[in-house]
Amino acid sequence: MTSTPKNPKNPKNRTPKNQDPHRNTTARERLKQAQQAEARAAKRRRGLTVGVSIAAAVAVVAGGTALAVSTGSEDDGSAASAVAPAHVSTADDTVVVYGKADAPHTLSVYEDFRCPVCRAFETSAGKSVQQLADQGDYKIEYHLATFLDNNLGGKGSRTALAAAGAALNEGVDKFKAFHDVLYANQPAESEDGFGDVNHLLDLAGQVPGLKTDAFTKAVTEGTYKGWAAKVSTAFNRSGVSGTPTVELDGKTLSVIGQDGKPLSGEQFTALVRQTVGG
Repeated sequence: MTSTPKNPKNPKNRTPKNQDPHRNTTARERLKQAQQAEARAAKRRRGLTVGVSIAAAVAVVAGGTALAVSTGSEDDGSAASAVAPAHVSTADDTVVVYGKADAPHTLSVYEDFRCPVCRAFETSAGKSVQQLADQGDYKIEYHLATFLDNNLGGKGSRTALAAAGAALNEGVDKFKAFHDVLYANQPAESEDGFGDVNHLLDLAGQVPGLKTDAFTKAVTEGTYKGWAAKVSTAFNRSGVSGTPTVELDGKTLSVIGQDGKPLSGEQFTALVRQTVGG
């Protein structure tokens, strides 16, 4: 049997308006689709923001080593009520000095406790950096930053810096030892492990004589959070845009080699000798 095509002009062959599936249901579907599209767009925007933040936080240099780069950091208002620890060394209470006060040269070290390249440099050349200070070649001025908290999220840089202030209150040698322990136990850059004060207290247990009642109380209560904010603000105003930055008597030292690897202790010592002409 042959089928006969319907005549589109025949009213009997038209679907009544109130039965048109592309009317009442379509409005709801369009709204749902629009909401889904906006949700997808928002997710993409969030991903883009995170990606840009991380890309700005680490700039790739030769050999694949990442250099932490400041993208700007908001000042913490708590800096206005900062309580400075004992043994802080400069007039504005923002620089920690390790070594002999009458040393003929000054090594300025700009770091962020969450910076992975700072850890690489400390691991590679840290013992030599300290040895030259201990024998009086120079004194070390530590300028500490917290910008990676803003770039990567979290509070680990600030919390670790405040805990380092509590260590400094116990003594410069305690600060230096705790500083080294923090770098030796630095969490992955994507993690905010230093944001946990209990973890910091556990790490402090590796420094003989540091974990006093006063130290524990200061870390637990955040006694030096305001000081940490003040130190961070000073870094932001220093003109230094990335970590690690190392200067000897104001001259920047290239502590990351052309191959993207940090200098060894021997290479660092030779560079210092060459720079000071000794």
